Amino acid sequence: MQNTKNFNNETQKVKNILIVRQHHQLGDMLCALPMFAAVRNKYPEAHITLIASPVSYDILNSKANPYLNEVINFNKQTIFHILSFFNGLYSRKYDIGIVPSTASISRTSHIINYIAGSKIRVGVECIGKKANKSANLLNVKDKFYWDEKKLHQTERNLDISRLINCDLSESEKKKVRIYFEELEKEFAGQFYNSKFPDKTKPVFMFHPGAAKPQNRWSPDNFISLMVMLHKFYNPYLCLTSGPIDKEITDLIKKELTQLNIPCEVIEKTTIRKVGALIEKATLYITNDTGTMHVASYVNANVIGLFGPTNGYEWGPVNEKGSYIQSPGNDINDLTVEKVFEHSKTILNHSL
Repeated sequence: MQNTKNFNNETQKVKNILIVRQHHQLGDMLCALPMFAAVRNKYPEAHITLIASPVSYDILNSKANPYLNEVINFNKQTIFHILSFFNGLYSRKYDIGIVPSTASISRTSHIINYIAGSKIRVGVECIGKKANKSANLLNVKDKFYWDEKKLHQTERNLDISRLINCDLSESEKKKVRIYFEELEKEFAGQFYNSKFPDKTKPVFMFHPGAAKPQNRWSPDNFISLMVMLHKFYNPYLCLTSGPIDKEITDLIKKELTQLNIPCEVIEKTTIRKVGALIEKATLYITNDTGTMHVASYVNANVIGLFGPTNGYEWGPVNEKGSYIQSPGNDINDLTVEKVFEHSKTILNHSL
């Protein structure tokens, strides 16, 4: 590994930093948020650019984001777009380029970082037994054995920025947040005033969908849980729904309507507005999916439901967050009663 001690001590010389994470999903991206904060802490005056994928671009592309100056959506529709993209990057003359590979390794990300001309190129040499075939494009790298240590994804990301002395204290980690613009806050306030006018009633939100079918707790389980919570707390009930979740949320709403239990559905709005709504909720129960990480970084009372993936690696990291791990690889081995009892424990501390 190259020694960059002298370079890193001269923070005033670092003007442009590039972070390339263009092949990741929303949850993977948000697990890197503490790393972005660590880089910002180390280089407060630098211009920090993030290259994101279309699915993770919107959540961080905001003037309210204190960690990044610019978020670029990697546009590869035509050769013209690709050439324009690289010309724009190369003209920036990046001092540091980081490729935070923590779950999978993208050759494209390393090529982008290299062609951008980053002087110091940071990343992984290997992840356990998985070698980085693009490691020759990095000049600051190390071998990582995260699975053996059962480290959370946020710590894995920070391990990479620690290679250039960018880190956060435990208290600083707890302060990392998604921040909202005034219009987004106003949207959430108006939505609550319209849909949830009785301020004495709690608001329980649920996300029953997920991109990966194996991460989806069954709709019947969600319905049973919502019925139990409705009887016990008489709350407002609300579902969050992405483009791929409509069939599931329509089914749940239909079943609840037949039981004379009202339920709102949030759909066809931006992920940032959804985040602003989740921030105000009393409780958010969700499968292991992107909105769970959004809930974590707005410090919601979020409960993540885990089946085949590991909650210790991907679960909510905020002070109010928690997760429940299924006893087997099947998420539906997780019983409604267990989630209900866990919810009651959480609510006893917040109501």
